[in-house]
Formats: sequence, structure tokens, C-alpha cells
Amino acid sequence: MNADLVDKAATVILHRPLLINMVSKRVRQLNSGRHPLVDRTPGMGMADVALLEIIEGKVIVAEPDEEIEEV
Repeated sequence: MNADLVDKAATVILHRPLLINMVSKRVRQLNSGRHPLVDRTPGMGMADVALLEIIEGKVIVAEPDEEIEEV
């Protein structure tokens, strides 16, 4: 995993545990056959692809829906 990409992604996702979870989930998706959302260069690992996707804003955190208060 490229340390520079980790540092850049950490400026996008400030909460490190969330960043780790995002990368982990995206790596699982890529390994199961999902296509990368960025151009992949030779020697680039799946974690680097996931980090680059986060840096470029192609993978984002979905905000949970607000609970609807019943009246």
C-alpha cells in the first residue's frame, strides 16, 4: 500500500477507522469482480486502487437516512 496515497486519502476522510473500513470494503468488492473506477497502472495493488478512488471522490461515504419520526 502506497503511503502517499494513504496520506492523501486521510485528508479526504478525516476519521482513520472509517477510512480503513472504506478501503477494506472496496478491496473486497474489487477482489470479487467489481471494476475499478480509476485507471490501474501495472504493479498497483487493490488497496491502492481503493485509495485512489477515495481521493478522486469516486467512492464516498453514504450518509445514513435520517429516522422519520412517527406522529
